[in-house]
Amino acid sequence: MQKWHQIFHKKTGLSPYVWVVFYILPFYFIFRSSATYQIVLGTSMIIVFFICYVLSFVSKGWLMYFWSSVQILISVTMTLLFSYVYFSLFLAFFIGNIQNRAGFITLYTIHLVSTIVTINYGFVSQNPVYIQQLPFVIINVIGVILLPVTTYNRNRSDKLQGQLEDANKRISELVKLEERQRIARDLHDTLGQKLSLIGLKSDLAGKLISKNPTQAQIEINDVRQTARSALKEVREMVTSMRGTRLEDEMFRVKQILKAAEIDLILEGDPQLTNTSLMNENVVSMCLKEAITNIIKHSSASTCSISIEPTQTDLIIKVGDNGVGMAKESVVLLGNGLRGMKERLEFVNGCMEIVSNQGTTIVIKVPNAFKPPEREAGI
Repeated sequence: MQKWHQIFHKKTGLSPYVWVVFYILPFYFIFRSSATYQIVLGTSMIIVFFICYVLSFVSKGWLMYFWSSVQILISVTMTLLFSYVYFSLFLAFFIGNIQNRAGFITLYTIHLVSTIVTINYGFVSQNPVYIQQLPFVIINVIGVILLPVTTYNRNRSDKLQGQLEDANKRISELVKLEERQRIARDLHDTLGQKLSLIGLKSDLAGKLISKNPTQAQIEINDVRQTARSALKEVREMVTSMRGTRLEDEMFRVKQILKAAEIDLILEGDPQLTNTSLMNENVVSMCLKEAITNIIKHSSASTCSISIEPTQTDLIIKVGDNGVGMAKESVVLLGNGLRGMKERLEFVNGCMEIVSNQGTTIVIKVPNAFKPPEREAGI
């Protein structure tokens, strides 16, 4: 449970000012009565109700349900004695903030049934107060039905969003850890063995240089060849580390969409063979930004990615079945979309956005092969 003061300030916006009206309103119903004992009884119940209301927010476990039960009893009593039905809205708001599913359903059912029964009793007994405030009573019943559900779903959505962000951070950390381990393995396998071989052959050449100069020269040539081979492998490894392959990015995309409970439809092979590393890196960054936008803004349940390499271009389409984008949003690109456009223009690529029953982003870059050695400046 959240603290009651946190809920009011962070979750409800202007609604505290609306609740103030409901704080004052019960006294109007009570002081309409002429009997002193009724005024005292009503005032006491109002004070007890709000004390229990605060205690229910700050309590946990069975105490929370106990204070809630006391509030339901007071709400029913106020409805029967003073025709004041609006305490049920306070309870509806509180019940919606219960995180336990079983507790939420139980209290929601009890509160809904008790509210409808007491209101129907007022109409059956032809209470004139109910007839006079009929529109407000109907609104109150609608609030009792909808407010707990919408509040519960909103809090659940916020919780899932927080879990998604934590999962994304965890995935990012795991990817970094795996990358560090891969680099360590590559360095060990690439340099460790060859440097050991260079050391052994250098020692052998030093011993043979006076006894067998010809054999020493052969060993020195082997050292030179091994050093060149090690240098070439290090350069290739550095080249592969400078950019993100589309195949590696697709692995992260699948993990993120799975955590966001969005189905992925993939068409085409993410393992590209005829695309320069720079262009593939730009495409990977744009794909990452597009997927991030889908998760944050689209409210989609399905994401489709189509990879279409041709002789001259690489075309990637990223679509979703979400809420789409307004026309003015497409014209006035946000920072993320503007960054994608600038990256693509840097490699002579382009981007098109189609928003119709969802959003589709078409990414196109030149598909000209360049050997990794030329890209690395070797």
